[in-house]
Amino acid sequence: MMYERFAYRPPHTRQDWLSQIFHCRAAQTGGVIKRQIFDVEREVGMSVLMREVRRRGFQMIRTKHHVVIVCDPDRIEVLI
Repeated sequence: MMYERFAYRPPHTRQDWLSQIFHCRAAQTGGVIKRQIFDVEREVGMSVLMREVRRRGFQMIRTKHHVVIVCDPDRIEVLI
């Protein structure tokens, strides 16, 4: 059986999706979380995710295809 990207998924809410992201080990230990922009827009919308990141005191970086959430309120230094 071939894997289908958009196979049936049980219904869930925006809050379920956000909870899953921010209860992972990376979020709990000051790590980073990376998600595709396409998935963020499909699941909750960029503004909802940005509001939640801000509420938690984290920082978010956007690239062409991904968002990277730094789960640490300390300053980010771009080295190169």
